Amino acid sequence: MKNNNFTEGAILPKLLKFMLPVLFAMFLQAMYGAVDLLVVGRFGTDADVSAVSTGSQILQTLTNLIVSFSMGITVAVAQRIGQKRPQDAARTIGTGLIIFVIAGALFTVISVIGAGGLATVMKAPEEAFDLTKSYIRVCGGGFLIITAYNLLGSIFRGLGDSKTPLIAVGIACVFNIIGDLLFVAVLELGATGAALATVMAQLVSVIISFFIIRRTKLPFELHKSNLRIESIYAKNIVRIGTPIALQDFLVGISFLVLLAIVNQISVTASAGVGVANKVCAFIMLVPLSFMQSMSAFVAQNYGAGHTDRAVKALKSGIAVSLLFGVLMFFVSFFHGDLLSGVFSNKPDTVAAAWDYLKAYSIDCLFTCFLFCFVGFYNGIEKTKFVMIQGITGAFLVRIPVAFVMQQTGNGSLFKIGLATPCSTVLQIVMCFAAYVVFSGNNSPAARKAYNNA
Repeated sequence: MKNNNFTEGAILPKLLKFMLPVLFAMFLQAMYGAVDLLVVGRFGTDADVSAVSTGSQILQTLTNLIVSFSMGITVAVAQRIGQKRPQDAARTIGTGLIIFVIAGALFTVISVIGAGGLATVMKAPEEAFDLTKSYIRVCGGGFLIITAYNLLGSIFRGLGDSKTPLIAVGIACVFNIIGDLLFVAVLELGATGAALATVMAQLVSVIISFFIIRRTKLPFELHKSNLRIESIYAKNIVRIGTPIALQDFLVGISFLVLLAIVNQISVTASAGVGVANKVCAFIMLVPLSFMQSMSAFVAQNYGAGHTDRAVKALKSGIAVSLLFGVLMFFVSFFHGDLLSGVFSNKPDTVAAAWDYLKAYSIDCLFTCFLFCFVGFYNGIEKTKFVMIQGITGAFLVRIPVAFVMQQTGNGSLFKIGLATPCSTVLQIVMCFAAYVVFSGNNSPAARKAYNNA
């Protein structure tokens, strides 16, 4: 842990050293979800693929709500570490654990009891309705496990440790592959088998991760007495995490609305978008990993008062992720059929996926800016702004554009998919405007006036 201090030393090497395990962990996480669709696409029907696509999108929205809210722990812990207050970090973690046990139990009830209602709201195709409901119910039944799995990663990233979450994801990925092959390919359980494999793999990962944690030297001592809700730490977690969680939840809702729009076209279109979304999980890896890494890196420096290092980290992250963004644009736009073909051997599904993927490839050119900005603003606790820009892009652009394109685009998934890069452009404009304000408030003249006051 002593090597996880981001407040001194060369910025880009430290940022990359922290980011690479996050990138590999996210790659394995993408593989984790991709294997479900890959195996189901090879051994199941279009209805199974549609069920996994719709069901996983719903579960991912709820999971992202947990992960986003846990950013409150990541940022709060990182700032306490940057301020050399390790025991406050321990109390923050203890409070957060109790909060998330309660949240996980609540989402379990929602997913299990409301599976049919969620499938109905998503307008799951008739052929895939029962399969979608089963997928949601099985995954929802293991939501406490899913919560623990994601919470562990958030805590360790706040401590500056991105390797332990990588190990946890690697373990889950291996067992998920084994489970998918057993339940889907051998036992022919289709979408339900994929859901079983997901929950069981994460259970194994959580158990092994706890053994790893017990052998890890932490920068503080975590006692049973810390496992209680202390109002001062709970308020800090809620203050930081709630805007991020609300933003991600509502943005997730906007993507669910987009998927519901596609589901009304045909089961093939639904399956195609499901395949495209799995491909997107890979082509967006670099900017997403920078977003998560940026939050912890910036939070430590902001907590220590090193605002200049936080800004330099932002610029470095944008420059590196832009290079990958250009590469991913060319690969996915011109060879999206090859990428989609990995997940399905059905020509119509592959064609639908590529059509949708072309729009997302354009977004690759923009997300390198947006995601780094989001990580930066999370790290300096400007989470309300992050919420505002996310909700604005989702509900003023993404949903209206998708709806208009469905009505006027003759069922073109490319035109519907354009809703996403359109919303990203607006969000980037808002982020740049906020950065100008931030730079002015943190200029030498502003800091001098603050000190004199």
